[in-house]
Parts: sequence; C-alpha cells; structure tokens
Amino acid sequence: MDLGIKDRKAIVCASSKGLGKACAKSLMMEGVSVVINARGEDSLKETFEELSLIDENKIAMVVADLNTEEGREKIVESCPDADILINNNNGPPPVNFLDTDKDAWLEALESNMLAAIFMIQALLPGMKQRKFGRIINITSAMVKSPHPMMSLSTSARTGLTAFSKGISKEVAKDNVTINNLLPERFDTDRQVFMTEMLMKNQNISRDEARSQIASSIAANRFGKPEEFGATCAFLCSQQASFISGQNIQLDGGSYEGLI
Repeated sequence: MDLGIKDRKAIVCASSKGLGKACAKSLMMEGVSVVINARGEDSLKETFEELSLIDENKIAMVVADLNTEEGREKIVESCPDADILINNNNGPPPVNFLDTDKDAWLEALESNMLAAIFMIQALLPGMKQRKFGRIINITSAMVKSPHPMMSLSTSARTGLTAFSKGISKEVAKDNVTINNLLPERFDTDRQVFMTEMLMKNQNISRDEARSQIASSIAANRFGKPEEFGATCAFLCSQQASFISGQNIQLDGGSYEGLI
C-alpha cells in the first residue's frame, strides 16, 4: 500500500533508539524526510548513520533536550514546516506514590505532557495552513490501565491525552489528525530496565525474568519495535485522514476493557 506521504517532512522526538527510532525508520521507508532527535550525541549519531543507509538525503539529526524551551526551539527550527510530528519522551521510573515529591511531579509533567504540548503548539499552525498534519503522541497502555507504581507517568500522559482529544476536534476540518499510540511490553531498552529490576527484586535469571514478563502479555511475547513503527507510519498516511482523537493500544491483546 502506498501511504501517500512520500516527500512529507517529519520530526520524531527522542528517536535515537527504541520506539522513536522505529517510527523514524518506518517513515523513511515511506519516503518521508525525517529529523531525529536525542540528548545524547553518540547514540543519535549512530542511529543517524544507520538510517542514512535508507536515504542519506532524507535524514537530519538535532542534539537537543526536549524538556527545555531552548531544546524545543532548536528542534522546531530544524524543520519549521513539518507535516508530521511524533511526540516521544522517556517516562519516569516506577515509584511508590508516597515517595514522590513536588520536583518529581514537575519533572514528569514537563517531560510527559508539557514538552509534547509545546511541540504541538509550535507546529500546528503551519499544518492547518497547509491542510495536512499528522500528530502522534507515544504515551502508554497504562493511560487506560493505571498502575499504582506508575502514577507519575500515567498522570502526566493522561493529561496529554485529554489535551489532544480536545484539540483534535478543532483541527480535523483542516486535515490535521492527532492520535495517541499506547504501547505495552515492546522489546526496547525500557524492557531491559524492567527485566533487570525484576531480576534484582526476585533474584532470578534474565531468561526467567523475560519469560515472566512475556507471560503477562496475551500474545505471550514482547512486541517488536518494527510493528510499532509500521502502525505509526499508517496513522501518518493519507488513508488515515478519518482517524483522529483516538487511543490505539499496541499491547498484544492484553487490555481487558471494552473501550
């Protein structure tokens, strides 16, 4: 299927690895010019070189901290007429709510809600004017299935979800869509962290920890980043222009609710 987005321009935030990288790669495979971003130059440069093999003329990199105003300005300036924005950012680690403080909450809100909102604010007017825009926020399956140890992440991401839903209704007439992708248990560095934490807490091997995590998924396996990237690319397509304001779960069928 031709997704109809060849030669479009995209910014993919926090894309030196994991799900962000998968989205950038999938978009490039569709002929999209992509700006990738991360705080760490070494890992970003490595990804830049890898994706350059797809098309060296359609990849650029920006080393910048998405959680700062200066960093966001630098990213936007690299592609002010972006047609596609993929908001992604690291989430806070699991923590007991009683152990959190104001600084932890402010950091979570900055990274998992406000950073995305300000990126949207910067790029949305141009998308509306050009009558094409695709905005995707990578959030979490726990937005719909909150866990007590993930209160920082789910609270901030749920705020972004509510904001995006409201704005999506206003811009749909301009062929601008805003959707959220809700991943669960994809085989990325995040799962390495979760695996190592489980190994430590239960004094078990890496294979035992991974098996235990995989058994909690209905599909009985970890998700593949390329599966996530392909879904992201489709939501950016011409064919997906009637899909907006949605929370799309990629969780191997694990969600137990109806809506």
